[in-house]
Amino acid sequence: MSEKFLAEKTGGWKTKTSVVAYENPWIKVSHEEVITPKGTDGIYGVVHFKNTAIGVVPIDNEGNTWLVKQSRYTLNQYTWEIPEGGCPHGESPLNAAKRELEEEVGLQANNWQELMTMHLSNSVTDEFCVVFVARDLFAGQQQLEATEDIEYKKLPLREAIEMVKRSDITDGISVAALLRVALDL
Repeated sequence: MSEKFLAEKTGGWKTKTSVVAYENPWIKVSHEEVITPKGTDGIYGVVHFKNTAIGVVPIDNEGNTWLVKQSRYTLNQYTWEIPEGGCPHGESPLNAAKRELEEEVGLQANNWQELMTMHLSNSVTDEFCVVFVARDLFAGQQQLEATEDIEYKKLPLREAIEMVKRSDITDGISVAALLRVALDL
């Protein structure tokens, strides 16, 4: 008699059971019993993100960018990052990027280019990210959310890239986005 699986996955993985261990408005954590690609029993913890991560590298005509400094609860420290946020299901990534840029640093842009997509921690999460470059910038209005304690600064783009090299910027989206932009300089 063959065993019935909840899901057959890429690479020979098979999901036998999946139980939601925790859920909130942003994530769902599941405990899964699996069959590994070698046919042995195993377990997997999966963190499902309910939003798409969004990042924006704003660049003005003089070659400057904007970074945000904010406290990160999980790290218990302040970090420097590009403007970032979440894109709820049903909203386009571009619209979310436009919203986040204005909310966090009070800027709008006439020119938007998708820079890259990436998976952020694919060993245990399905978090997906879309990063944009915003150009032809003009003033909007900063509108921080209750969870945001953001300061921002304008600086030369090359200085932000140097901050990545010195590990002054450690946020994964920011590191990848700024180094990707550096490839085009």
